[in-house]
Amino acid sequence: MTPLEIVNAFIAAVEAQDVDGAIEFLDPEVSYENVPIDPIVGRDGVAATLNGFLGPVSEVDWRVDGEWEVGRTVINERVDRFKIGDGWLELPVAGFFEVSDAGLITLWRDYFDMGSYVAQLEALTATG
Repeated sequence: MTPLEIVNAFIAAVEAQDVDGAIEFLDPEVSYENVPIDPIVGRDGVAATLNGFLGPVSEVDWRVDGEWEVGRTVINERVDRFKIGDGWLELPVAGFFEVSDAGLITLWRDYFDMGSYVAQLEALTATG
C-alpha cells in the first residue's frame, strides 16, 4: 500500500469506529499530535484517546476535501464530523501523517480550532 492508501484505510477504520483496526495502521511508538494539545505517544495512548472522543458519538464522517502524498508524507484537508445526539459536530482539520517504510503511521498531526470544537461539543451535550 502507498502512504496515501494507508492513511485512507486508517481514516476508514476511524469512520467505522473500529479503534482496534485503526491502531493496526499505527507504529507502536506513533506520535499523535492534536495541536494545540500535548502529543500522545504510543498505540495505547492513541487508542484511549480515540475511544474517549468516539464514546458519545453515533456516527463518524471525515470528509477529505484535498489530499497530497509527498514521499512518505500525506497531507489532507478535511472536515471531521461526529454525530452526537441529534446534531453534528463539524471540525475543519489540516492533517499531516508520516508513514514509515514498514507501512505504519509514525506521526499523526492535526491542526484545528479548539474553541470551535469546545463550543460545538458543549452545545451538543448541554442538558436542559
